[in-house]
Amino acid sequence: MAGKRSFPGAIAILMVVTLLAAASTWLLPAGQYSKLSVNGNFFVFSSIKSTASLPLTQKTLDSLRVNIAVSKFINGDIHKPVSVPGTFQRQARNPQGFFKILQAPIKGIIESIDIILFILMMGGFMYVFNETGAIRKGIIHLSRSMRGRESWLVGILTCLFSFCAGSYGMGEEALTFYPLLVPLFLAAGYDLMVPLSVIFGGTMLGAVAAFSNPFSTIIASNAAGINWMDGLYERLLLFVIITALLTWYNVRYAARVKRDPSSSLVLRIDGPVKPPYEIDIDTTGGSRLDLKTKLLLLLFLGTFIMMVCGVVFLGWWTLELSTLYLGVALLAGFICRMNEKIFTREFIKGAESLLAVAFIVGVARGITIVLNEGHVSDSILFYAAGLVQGMSPALFILILMAFYIVFSNFITSSSGMAVLTMPIIGGLAIIVNIPGREIVNSYMYGLCLMSFISPSQLTLPSLALVNVSLKAWIKFITPLLILLTIICAIFLVIGVYRK
Repeated sequence: MAGKRSFPGAIAILMVVTLLAAASTWLLPAGQYSKLSVNGNFFVFSSIKSTASLPLTQKTLDSLRVNIAVSKFINGDIHKPVSVPGTFQRQARNPQGFFKILQAPIKGIIESIDIILFILMMGGFMYVFNETGAIRKGIIHLSRSMRGRESWLVGILTCLFSFCAGSYGMGEEALTFYPLLVPLFLAAGYDLMVPLSVIFGGTMLGAVAAFSNPFSTIIASNAAGINWMDGLYERLLLFVIITALLTWYNVRYAARVKRDPSSSLVLRIDGPVKPPYEIDIDTTGGSRLDLKTKLLLLLFLGTFIMMVCGVVFLGWWTLELSTLYLGVALLAGFICRMNEKIFTREFIKGAESLLAVAFIVGVARGITIVLNEGHVSDSILFYAAGLVQGMSPALFILILMAFYIVFSNFITSSSGMAVLTMPIIGGLAIIVNIPGREIVNSYMYGLCLMSFISPSQLTLPSLALVNVSLKAWIKFITPLLILLTIICAIFLVIGVYRK
């Protein structure tokens, strides 16, 4: 019997898009908007034929119909040239041929090397910390401390997984916690849906309003040409609201199942299933953490606090953040007296684990290079702006969120989707007078809301680890997912009118 055909991977899809981008350079009329950028204490206005210096004032922006506060240029919130509305001009075509297509991913990797190294350093950091065992010990300590108060444990762990996803992008790493938490929750009288919603639901939810996730928020903001801190407080507020909502949802369901086991959705839909493994977790021992583990857990949490503070107050970016991850990994290895060979092995394994993500960023960037060198990036902007001209900002941003909900099934990489779409849509946002932060937010909300049920992402592996059917999970999560979508839509609509 013929093998089942699998859907093409992210890199294969991006290469097909590269071919389509190259084809567009032969078919679309070439053109360019005049660009506005900052150089010292002046604006630089660049058109096809000339360049001029203009005062770095709000009056200059108003005269050019660029509806952005001048402070966003001065503070570095916008760090890429922006297109000036009404200045589109035709220019000679520069169609991209076969060798340009081959060069595109290589050029993309070269241009994205700072982001790529940042991703690799983060992977090394995570694997070194996993090797220390501090995170696992912390979870076990928490479970022992909360024995007899498992409903509190459900709430605390939901918040913890949500925070990990929102701060540094926990995804696949969460799969390692199922063998630890499934037996624990079953022993407490809950069903298999509880650990699934705590671990998988928590990580998917945290990604929706990710406040410092380098794989979505930071990369998307960078590709859109804005500072990732723009919109931070809005995302933090949404993070608190939806995390509290999922926590209440999980605790309420867990309490109902414990009180009446027959109310379990898993029992009703899948029958009396068991997890695909049997692991006995000892929760009867002492609950004290040794000093070294406490120090490592504080160091782990402190790393993300330092990352945010460094960007906000010290102007850190990829070089400094990569250095932070490398330095903290070395410090963790020193505290644990980790053998040099083990440290090197784990750090390299961690970098390897994210190598695919790094390549996706580079290949996706290559698509933008093809469009730019073919002189059609601005043409796409020009014709897209014509289509949405007169459309209300609220309708536009909601359609954009729906676009990401649909296309997240085809390009599952958050980094790849960001680098692929943000340069074009971010430019369109300025032309149609929509804050760039809301473009980034619509991308994150759409992409991550779909990840709760998308078969092409982590849904099926997570279900397999707890032996719960997709039907049972959809039945459980649908009411919450509808509510989350409404809340995200409200935040987007409010955001587009808040300049």
